[in-house]
Amino acid sequence: MDDKTRKIARRLANKIIRDVGPAVREYVGTELAGTEVKTGADGTPTSFIDQVAEEKIINILKNADVYSYLVSEEIGELKLGKGSKRSINLTQELRRTDLDEDETPKFIFLIDPVDGTNNAIKEIPAYAISIAIAEVNQGRVATINDVELGFLYNLANGNFFEAEKGKGCKLNNESVKPSNIINVNQMTLGGFTKTGTSEASKLVDSARRMRVLGSVVLELSYVASGKYDAFLDLRGSRIIDIAAGKLILEEAGGIITDKYGQKLNNVLSIYEKTIVVAANNEIMHKEIIDILNDNQADIIGKIGVISRIDQNSPIVFAAKIIDYLFTNGREVTVEKQLAHKLIELKENPNRDEIIEKTKRNYPDIAHTLDDINFNINYDIISENLFDFDCDMAIVLGGDGTLLRAHNKMQDEIPIFGINMGTVGFLTEIEVKHTFKALDDILRGDYYKEKRTRLVVSHENHNFKAMNEVVVMTEKPAKMLHFQILVDREIIEEVRADGLIISTPSGSTAYSMSAGGPIVDPKVGGFIINPICPYKLGARPFVVSDNSEITVKLLKKGKKAVFVMDGQINEEAKYEEEIKFKKSEKDALFIRTSTKYFYEKVKDKLNEGGINNKPRCNNE
Repeated sequence: MDDKTRKIARRLANKIIRDVGPAVREYVGTELAGTEVKTGADGTPTSFIDQVAEEKIINILKNADVYSYLVSEEIGELKLGKGSKRSINLTQELRRTDLDEDETPKFIFLIDPVDGTNNAIKEIPAYAISIAIAEVNQGRVATINDVELGFLYNLANGNFFEAEKGKGCKLNNESVKPSNIINVNQMTLGGFTKTGTSEASKLVDSARRMRVLGSVVLELSYVASGKYDAFLDLRGSRIIDIAAGKLILEEAGGIITDKYGQKLNNVLSIYEKTIVVAANNEIMHKEIIDILNDNQADIIGKIGVISRIDQNSPIVFAAKIIDYLFTNGREVTVEKQLAHKLIELKENPNRDEIIEKTKRNYPDIAHTLDDINFNINYDIISENLFDFDCDMAIVLGGDGTLLRAHNKMQDEIPIFGINMGTVGFLTEIEVKHTFKALDDILRGDYYKEKRTRLVVSHENHNFKAMNEVVVMTEKPAKMLHFQILVDREIIEEVRADGLIISTPSGSTAYSMSAGGPIVDPKVGGFIINPICPYKLGARPFVVSDNSEITVKLLKKGKKAVFVMDGQINEEAKYEEEIKFKKSEKDALFIRTSTKYFYEKVKDKLNEGGINNKPRCNNE
């Protein structure tokens, strides 16, 4: 946004604030103020006082000499300017490339006319107007990170916050900054929790003070100016409520993310919402994120190392990691099969040539493979996977290697995956980031992510699966007849080549390839997905992970094989039942990255992930 454009945006924002203030104050505390006049575009009731404020805003932007898009909670999404007013879908409008320059709006205004409406109705002095402004980049969707100007005017006491991207934040023309409190036991916490969230209760109990004002925009500004130390909204805040507050807080020096510590990058839309966690500094923010996700980091003392062993490069890299861990004073245990391969490599007369080839395959880490210490007795530190007893298991390979390790190790051992496979969707990092990530982990800068698992019961035997269970015929090109029940209620009878019961983690694997939906791992559900069903109406189901799923074979004389995570095969016969339910114990992963799940979907599933990393050829 250049200086001229910024000046126009500021002028419009200031005029909106000047006109809305007196219009709202006239009705504060009156019976008329709270009269419900309609349902807003966001689905919530619109009070008379909201409508008064919004009409002022619309009138100003409509009569401006430039076009603008407006997103406001009562009216929805409009195109305004030069005397015109038209309802639009902002996402679709921004993607248009057919507008002439003089028809293209300059700005996107995200405005909450009165945040804290109930406070205004009852004359409680905590209600404000917030204005966020982004410049239009026609041809692409806008996100909250496109916001360049933020204004917040406290309609009750006249305090005025303003922020410009890269230029800092001011309160009544004076620069502000957050507090320097770093301990949750000393913090003043504001916001909204969610019923039944034990971690949120723990956070509230830890805080020195708790405030609930009923105005998201004001409370974010209080973190920016040091009146609060942290704020959260676990119900989910609308983007129009936080767009200005996010910029104000970040420009003051604070931090705002989602519940998992991931940066906000939501699309600008009337319908968009997000959970918000805001804090004064990185130390406080990490403490809050850890408590909310039950992710308190333990000291990592003993570490297991597992690797794919069908290629030389992972074995070479495993040797380097073991050397690194010993150098950093950690106790190490190595999977027996890997230990045997390391001994072979150690004694191989062509070892230097193998290492040089690994460097060529992985040029980003070539310098780390100089001077690997092979003076280690790998046999003494080796153990079977079943006997692993460690604080963390490092897995070198793709998803297959990781699932094999998970199925054989004790449930409580968290896994840290380094991608040396084809896709590596479940792995945490690519090879080039290994030692930076391990440095972070060893000093306690990590968190544990929980993933739902399945328990599979058949004929008094129990099995576990993290991705999926596939039920299929034991003979190729033959169909099975399934009866599928959820909590003992029949939901489908279908003939098909097979059936996939998938966790959200497995939704990006075989289930996706068979036409199933991609499901965020945070969703509490299972996917039931027939493979090539001979029935037009047969479609995937997503059911609660609190349900029990039962699959029964209906065709006499037919046998089926059910496979857990591609690792364990079992057989089921006519009228035998296979039951699926949520495991009491989750799978645990060590995470250092806040890369959002959907970004990973785009990165990893582009052409199956095969073009996103170096290939290991002719090993």
